[in-house]
Formats: sequence, structure tokens, C-alpha cells
Amino acid sequence: MALGAFCALASCAAPTERFDRRASALGLQVTRLPGEGFIHRAYVADVQPGSTPLHVYIEHDGTPWIDVDRVSDDPTPRTPFALELMAKDSGPRLFLGRPCHFESRADSLCTPRLWTHGRYSLTVVTSMVAALRSFLSLHPYRQVVLIGYSGGGTLAWLMAARIPETTRVVTLAANLDIDAWARIHGYSTLTGSLNPALAPALAPTIGQLHYVGGRDTNVTPSVVDSFARRHPEAQVIEIAEFDHRCCWIEGWPELLSGASVASPARP
Repeated sequence: MALGAFCALASCAAPTERFDRRASALGLQVTRLPGEGFIHRAYVADVQPGSTPLHVYIEHDGTPWIDVDRVSDDPTPRTPFALELMAKDSGPRLFLGRPCHFESRADSLCTPRLWTHGRYSLTVVTSMVAALRSFLSLHPYRQVVLIGYSGGGTLAWLMAARIPETTRVVTLAANLDIDAWARIHGYSTLTGSLNPALAPALAPTIGQLHYVGGRDTNVTPSVVDSFARRHPEAQVIEIAEFDHRCCWIEGWPELLSGASVASPARP
């Protein structure tokens, strides 16, 4: 309901403006973080360094394509999901935007390939990591939990090994085997993107919890299972009644509570 009202009120606004309005309504502050050749838009809340881990939220892929043969000129998500998840959390939180999303498309390195086939590329991951490092240089949290929805979960996993402060990765409906996902839908391979399923295992000190919806026809349970067969250390929980959109936001407080106590290794 909250998302529906948000979309109705902001239907005439540009995607970046919609995010700013919603973030402001949620009491979040906007900031910009330097990455590796890019500027990243970010939103923060309750940032007061202490013993509490910093929760870093990463949004879905947004709008890379308008239709099957037309690339979008603005990949910024039209509907915020990770932002709404973040609003249901408490404690220190950071929403970290991707390169070339929001107004940062003016960055000289931005090309459509970076938000289509290269959406999970080393270039994107490196800049996301650099942006988070710049934030941590000002706010020195010793523990970081990376949380990603859909394609944001893909990036969260790929970033984890590059952030020494990472203690846990939590994903929701995440595309963790991009090759299996492309085959299921008959899409072209995301050439230039990194595939978590083919990457080396994360350090055993990094807990992993991956939620997947039993009714999800976008990132099907088989995609996450394909990843898990290569990464048996990851804990996967399938929620039978959830799909790709429903009901992650409504259920997030309970899921987050479960994520905070889940064991690092898959049973």
C-alpha cells in the first residue's frame, strides 16, 4: 500500500526526484560518495559509530531496458524496494546507490553497457566498494552487514569479499547465478558481469543468508539452488508464499530478526 501511494503521488516526477521525496518522507538524509570514477548517491540514517553493525542496503537493477530491444536512458529504479526495507530497519543504515543511477549518469565513464550486460561487472563492484570505503573512512564501523534485494543482492555478495569489515551478507530474491537466470528466461548472457555462482567462496567468517520466494518467476528458487550447490556454506531459506515482489517489505522486520541470529553456515 505504501509503495502504491508513493507511485501514484510521484508518477510525474523523475526517478531521482521520487527517491529524494520518499527518502525525505522516511527521515533519511541524502549524501554523495566518491567511488572509482563515479559519484554514488546514498541515503543515511542514525549514523553514530559504536558497537552496532552498519547495515548497507543495495537496490535492485532498476530499469536497464525499456523493452526487449530498447535500452533505457535512465536506469534509476522507478520503485524503491531496498529503500523501503531500510525504512523498516533501525540503527545505523546506509543506502548505497549504483554508478550511473540517479543523476550520476553524467559521469564520463557511464555508458548503457554498464547498466545492461555489465550491471554486475568488476567496474561496478570496484566503484561500489570504493564508495563504501569512503563512507567508512568518515564513519569507522568495524562490522558491516551487506543487504541486497534482487540484483542488489548479487552486488552485495560480490562486494563482501572486498570489504574486510563484512560480517554477514543477506539477500532477498537475489540473482546469484546470472547464467542460470539468463538460460531460464532465454536472455542473452550478461557478458562482462561477474557471476557469484562461479566466484571463489567467501571467507568462513562471513555469514550468508539468502531468502528466495517459492512463487518467484523472475529469480526462481532453482537459480538460488544452482548457486548454493557451488557454495554449500551459504544458508538458503525458501519462503513458499513469496514471489519476486510480495511480500519482502511487509515481512522484512521478521526476516531481518531471523537474519541477525542465523548461523554462518548452511545446515
